Amino acid sequence: MPPSTRSTRFPRPALAGPVLLLPVVLLLALLPATTAHAATRTVQGGRLDWGVKTSFQSYVTGPVAHGSYTLAGGATTVGASQFRFPSARGDYDAATGTFDASFAGAVRFLGHRRADGTHQLDLTLSHPTVRISGDRGTLYLDVSSRAKDGGTVDATRHVPFATLALGGIDMHGDGDAVTLRQLPTTLTAQGAAAFAGYYPAGTALDPVSLSADIERGRTGPPSPAAARRAAPEPGRTTGQFSDGAVDWGVRRTFREYVTGTLTRGRWQLTHGARDGGALFRFADGRGTFDAQRQRLTSEFTGTVRFTGGHGLDLALSAPSVTVEAGEGTLRADVSHGARTTRNVPLVTFAAERLGARGGLVRLSEVPTTLTAQGAEAFGGLYARGTAMDPLSLAIALDPSAELPALPDPGSEPKAAATTRSADAAGATDAVAETAGAGSPTGLVVAMVAATVALLAGVALHRGRARRRASSPAPDDRT
Repeated sequence: MPPSTRSTRFPRPALAGPVLLLPVVLLLALLPATTAHAATRTVQGGRLDWGVKTSFQSYVTGPVAHGSYTLAGGATTVGASQFRFPSARGDYDAATGTFDASFAGAVRFLGHRRADGTHQLDLTLSHPTVRISGDRGTLYLDVSSRAKDGGTVDATRHVPFATLALGGIDMHGDGDAVTLRQLPTTLTAQGAAAFAGYYPAGTALDPVSLSADIERGRTGPPSPAAARRAAPEPGRTTGQFSDGAVDWGVRRTFREYVTGTLTRGRWQLTHGARDGGALFRFADGRGTFDAQRQRLTSEFTGTVRFTGGHGLDLALSAPSVTVEAGEGTLRADVSHGARTTRNVPLVTFAAERLGARGGLVRLSEVPTTLTAQGAEAFGGLYARGTAMDPLSLAIALDPSAELPALPDPGSEPKAAATTRSADAAGATDAVAETAGAGSPTGLVVAMVAATVALLAGVALHRGRARRRASSPAPDDRT
């Protein structure tokens, strides 16, 4: 009998049901977790570094405008020509990549001084806010400016000052910090108007870099009950106190001199002194305050020591503040190496109508002037009468009163893996970092891709099976 030419049909593999169901079940199981991670989280602490426009700085301080700039609200300088705005506050949604954070601090530019003491150029930029949603980023600012042709100073809040070129940066992530480096910025029409007409819309400004710490505690906005805070009870207005702080940065240009290329030095804080970026905080204040007589005596703890090349070794420690007859004096122990002079009056400041509110006595960023003894303490680097950094003072007469928070520059940016994107302007590379991995959005995308691949494989298997069924069976001969 000749060999049979009839083919033997095997059962089709039962893949369609259970195999296809498995990735779908896994995908659905992941979605609730993804939704939980996607809740809005709090931005608490961080810094924004921006030079506005380097050529504008040079113009203001150059031989034409003969001007200068001053910093307030915790802003400080960093690097060669950048300003650092601290204390980031806001929200971040890791799933959508939406970022909204504001920063503290202000920079004021003055130039072209007039005979009456005013300035033709008078521009203040403060409280920068960065908003990123999708592929759009905007830098907002509070702006106070005088038009180029003179006139009054106009103030506008929350101006969309510049656009940020994200260049395809992926803002999704699930880490504890967000870092954006060298984002190109372009002046908007609203920004040009607020800039007093010095530059037209479309002008390239200095790039923006920022780093913000992301808290993991809160998921979603706070409840109305949590958001409400009771009004502070009226506290004591006079008497002894055992909690207070004085904030003083010495002088911005002195700090820049210490860390600059000539001295290559640094400062060190001990005995409880803290660094607020633009200032040093000396705490544990103790003393007495008499509101009626307008008299204050207070002592604080902490030491800041400046060291560097060219024999620099200066320490200021155990500061004290006194106020009497409307004038305040900041004193400190001054050490040059091993030689120490006690209780040196360094600077004076105006302190009229000093009073307590809610159990707290406050002076906020009052101008200070170097004394003759202070000039000697700095080795003649500055003359008597030189304007030094502003001083802030807070005295808690009531135990329930809270001292103002120190400017918070956040944690140092971590050396994490970066996502590098093409710069839209082609000048620099914009870099985004989200410390920590495991983006929930990425995980879902991976699961979807795996499901699609599996579906394609099953479809291919079915197609081959159908083709084998319809074609003639091969002979069983060898």
